Amino acid sequence: MIHRTNAIKVLLDPLDALSASLADASDVLDLMDMEEDESQRATAEKDLSEQLERMEEALRQLEFKTLLGEDFDANNAYVSLHAGAGGTESCDWSDMLYRMYRRYAERQGFELSVMDIQAGDEAGLKSVTFLVSGPYAYGYMKAERGVHRLVRISPFDSNQRRHTSFAAVDVVAEIDDDIEVAVEEKDLRIDTYRSSGAGGQHVNTTDSAVRITHIPTGIIVACQAERSQHKNRDKAMKILTAKLYEWEQDQQRKEMEKFYGDKGEIAWGRQIRSYVMQPYTMVKDHRTEYQTGNVDAVLDGALEDFIEAYLKKGRRHESAGKDR
Repeated sequence: MIHRTNAIKVLLDPLDALSASLADASDVLDLMDMEEDESQRATAEKDLSEQLERMEEALRQLEFKTLLGEDFDANNAYVSLHAGAGGTESCDWSDMLYRMYRRYAERQGFELSVMDIQAGDEAGLKSVTFLVSGPYAYGYMKAERGVHRLVRISPFDSNQRRHTSFAAVDVVAEIDDDIEVAVEEKDLRIDTYRSSGAGGQHVNTTDSAVRITHIPTGIIVACQAERSQHKNRDKAMKILTAKLYEWEQDQQRKEMEKFYGDKGEIAWGRQIRSYVMQPYTMVKDHRTEYQTGNVDAVLDGALEDFIEAYLKKGRRHESAGKDR
């Protein structure tokens, strides 16, 4: 989580730096007007042009951050990926999405910690839950919540046929300890099991992994990040608390089906974004209509434009609501 003062600092520090750069650019411009040597003047113009480009990018980033003003936007985010129907194809797609988010986290300077991971029977991932830590991690990652659709020539099909795969992405904010969410022990079913990591020295030989089912809502969380069962239980409870808080908010908004639909809904008609690799290349977000033909870049973590389009659309809807 990030303290509110730190969240404000994330906005003010770039603003101060931008103000200082603007003052420097003004000084350079004044010196250029007095420079009589043409070569020196040309060099100064080139340097100034590069500086202005950097300032424009910094301003764009700052404007982007001003879109993040909702509750918990400044917090860390729990992200869960679940493969849809389709066996190995969907599990491989979940793995591709997991790599995409790891690369996006690296680009943003976020830390990513795996809480729970379940490998596919043959390849890929059935599911994975991870914590994305950094300033405004939830504000950015919330744009990814929904069903993601992939169309490609399957590498697992010897006949080289085109396949469509689905995976669901769930995102909830890590909430502050002072926010109370009622969780009664009688409503919990707690199971322990052996960690099912990728293998090697980090696989536990004891049943230290913990799975918690909240019986009234059916929400299931798990954690196998630690060797200690007690620590895994504590982390799983933090995830459950965050999910229950989001669940309660969605109940109040009567939009539960939007984020917590039945697993059978990870399919046609529910996708927020399509990634098409054959017969043409395109990634299109169906909520904002933003699209690009550079699928490889997106799958390598270039999500900034999609997230910005989503946040801007949300801000426009908010403004329209206030005007009514």
